[in-house]
Amino acid sequence: MEHKTAHDFDQELLILFDAYVHGVLDRRGFLDQAAKYAVGGVTAAMLLDQLSPRFAEAQVVKTDDQRIAPEYLEYDSPNGNGRMRGYFVAPAAATAKLPGILVIHENRGLNPHIEDVARRFALENFVAFAPDALFPLGGYPGTEDQARELFPKLDQAKTREDFVAGAAFLKARPECTGKIGAVGFCYGGGMVNYLATRLGNDLSAGVPFYGSSPNTEHVAKIRSPLMVQSAEVDQRINASWPAFEAALKAANVTYERHLYPGTQHGFHNDTTPRYDEAAARLAWERTITFLNKYVR
Repeated sequence: MEHKTAHDFDQELLILFDAYVHGVLDRRGFLDQAAKYAVGGVTAAMLLDQLSPRFAEAQVVKTDDQRIAPEYLEYDSPNGNGRMRGYFVAPAAATAKLPGILVIHENRGLNPHIEDVARRFALENFVAFAPDALFPLGGYPGTEDQARELFPKLDQAKTREDFVAGAAFLKARPECTGKIGAVGFCYGGGMVNYLATRLGNDLSAGVPFYGSSPNTEHVAKIRSPLMVQSAEVDQRINASWPAFEAALKAANVTYERHLYPGTQHGFHNDTTPRYDEAAARLAWERTITFLNKYVR
């Protein structure tokens, strides 16, 4: 099967897809507007299919990899939705406590891609925990379209508390040293920024990938170093960076930001054509180095 990249699609179509993914357009609205880019026997529905994730093909660490010990764990979230669930992965051969990484999904819940990312962190000698924000609504429903429709039904105030509780749950796990970092993508990147303003010294490092900026009034509460990973072609997210950076500087927060040339929002997600292999590899290497520096 031919693997397409972002360069195979018109930039305006990618912007439409971004609007669809983030709930600005519904499926019908996307298909109607995408029709003008459907040429040469390709339909708008085929374009949507080409832009949508290929989980099985992109899997890096198999679910039954003998080097890891994955399990689903439930935890209490008294200020959130009450009861939550997440995917916990430890290295199978771990004999000592390890630092923890909270892995936060995009706006589709805990899909197979984010579970794969959690397994990758276990192979980097961390214990990883990836909560599923959709658990109160039955969990990740199995398809991205269904997940996209479910996500707006969440009470985001409660969901934020679910991630705060998830961080505390990971920090207290017997497998964890008590030092944790948070890494998130898209919606999850915004959640990492939010958690940095909430958790104070309980968070040792945060790595938001193309995430929305937190409330600038709360940036002064951040105690953890941040590594901000940004796509160059991502106007919606990048528009708020100057104000965020000014607040970080004013609060003397340790931070670094990397802008990856020519990349689209979602460039680290290797299940879709927006994936940029070189940028994703570099961003991952930088992330691991950063976490090893601040969370070990």
